[in-house]
Amino acid sequence: MCSITGYKGESLTEEQIKEHFDKTISRGPDMQRIEKVGDVTLGFERLAIMGLTEEGMQPFSCKNNKVVCNGEIYGFRKIKKELEKEYEFKSDSDCEILLPLYEKYGVEMFRKLDAEFACIIYDAETKNLIAARDPIGIRPLFYGYPKEGEIIFASEAKNLVGIVDKIYPFPPGHYYKDGEFISYRDMTEVKEVSKDDLETACHKIKEKLITGIEKRLDADAPLGFLLSGGLDSSLVCAVSAKLLKKPIKTYAIGMSTDAIDLKYAKEVADYIGSEHTEIIITKEEVLGALKEVISVLGTYDITTIRASIGMYLICKAIHNTTDVRVLLTGEISDELFGYKYTDFAPDAKSFQEESAKRIRELYMYDVLRADRCISSNSMEARVPFGDLDFVEYVMSIDPEMKMNKYNKGKYLLRHAFEGDYLPESILMREKAAFSDAVGHSMVDYLKEYAQEKYSDEEYNEKIKKYSFAKPFTKESLLYREIFEEYYPGQAEMVVDFWMPNKAWEGCNVDDPSARVLSNYGESGL
Repeated sequence: MCSITGYKGESLTEEQIKEHFDKTISRGPDMQRIEKVGDVTLGFERLAIMGLTEEGMQPFSCKNNKVVCNGEIYGFRKIKKELEKEYEFKSDSDCEILLPLYEKYGVEMFRKLDAEFACIIYDAETKNLIAARDPIGIRPLFYGYPKEGEIIFASEAKNLVGIVDKIYPFPPGHYYKDGEFISYRDMTEVKEVSKDDLETACHKIKEKLITGIEKRLDADAPLGFLLSGGLDSSLVCAVSAKLLKKPIKTYAIGMSTDAIDLKYAKEVADYIGSEHTEIIITKEEVLGALKEVISVLGTYDITTIRASIGMYLICKAIHNTTDVRVLLTGEISDELFGYKYTDFAPDAKSFQEESAKRIRELYMYDVLRADRCISSNSMEARVPFGDLDFVEYVMSIDPEMKMNKYNKGKYLLRHAFEGDYLPESILMREKAAFSDAVGHSMVDYLKEYAQEKYSDEEYNEKIKKYSFAKPFTKESLLYREIFEEYYPGQAEMVVDFWMPNKAWEGCNVDDPSARVLSNYGESGL
């Protein structure tokens, strides 16, 4: 993981830019460089993952163009081999191929990239900045306007607090050029619905996911794997262990009192023969981490914060006790194959629309959580379920087939991997909400803490001042007030609270994480 910034203008000094850029040094603790060309400033903070020598430090230059990129470009070795006929490369970094590609294809190159990335290019001919973000938004990017006629980009919102009035998330799947944001790829657009039958679809799901995982095992820095014991992370770990043909390092976390998933994670670890580590956390650690987690996330969304506390603490422990610098995770499966609540979708069209909505919003919720929890602890997140070819195919499958007609959620994914990858008990196990998997008590502690912090009268008075995304529980007020400490006046960065689709009959859920659905007893989402 790295941090990037790019500024075109004259009102901010290099010292001011550096002061704000330093706020994300944990993303790139190995080295920092800031370069100025005319009225353009580019900054890069490096976490060395590919090409570990100093030659891999950015900005890269080619024929006076420059680039900074926080990203992983999959299959770059093959592209580089072709480009070597015309260009002389100085490093083993995957991102060094970007400028030769830009010279060859211009902004059309963004559509061609198999990558998760955010990048900023200085075009020497036009003397302007071009910026782009991957189609899912796995890598973060924000922007703002210090004054009229100027623009600044940065990896995180915290880099821009205090130097722009309003901070905007850079839209995924877009590039910025000549003052406009232009869509180059929409992962929710289905040009043609696949006609594959169930078995063919499941075969392709298996092959494409394995390929997506294999791509993400290519790293010059040590790998680790987050293992919750749920279906998605367990599949990533099981496939990786088979591909690498050696014990992988897996990590699981749980509350000291009632961790739900630790026993399942241990079952998976034993089955695949991983070097497994359990991290146990307490109520005090949960409450003690709350402010830091919200400052890292840059959101007041209840579901995201709940799910981030365990993830942040496990990443912190991994960073402090190991040499792991790349973590593979299981995010983005639910958005593609369905949550518990999508069982209430009235028809296939509604299911597909909900899936598309969740994919479009990933950069504000699950993807944001994975990026910030991992990068704030100086590691890189890799998300195989976000592989572009995999996502594009799953979105094209007839939604009638993806709906839960099998009395088992995410059946296509489960059926695809029936065999020897996982024990049947894990492969077919119903999921728990991420925050509950760490332990039901964790969310209960957070709610109790908020309940004790505000009297009813104080709560009713405080929420009056909010017109946008108004807090609706004491817990949500607590998170909003902490958010305002770190991101004053930036509430609209968070578009909405993550909630299941309550418009669907039977989906009568008031808790934002939908920890309990009436038709599912104690199961979460």
